[in-house]
Amino acid sequence: MDRETFCASPMSASHARTRYELRFQPLTKEGCECAFPCDASGQVDMDALTARARNNYFYARTCIGREFTLPAVQRAVDGLPQARRGNM
Repeated sequence: MDRETFCASPMSASHARTRYELRFQPLTKEGCECAFPCDASGQVDMDALTARARNNYFYARTCIGREFTLPAVQRAVDGLPQARRGNM
């Protein structure tokens, strides 16, 4: 997967209304932070993600401990969240 494509994925308008997000923090300073819309318990609605976002989500989960820390559920910021998105 192309790192630039993965890290620079834009978010959709529907994501701006999401109340919670599952964030994957990078293990290195060079890494990118990724976040995906979820519910308060951290469940991501896979059907609501685009194919590209779903692939990015699976990639982030696969790379826990190598590129990312364990994900954390955080309240989403209305409008423009701070983390890079998985192209939702």
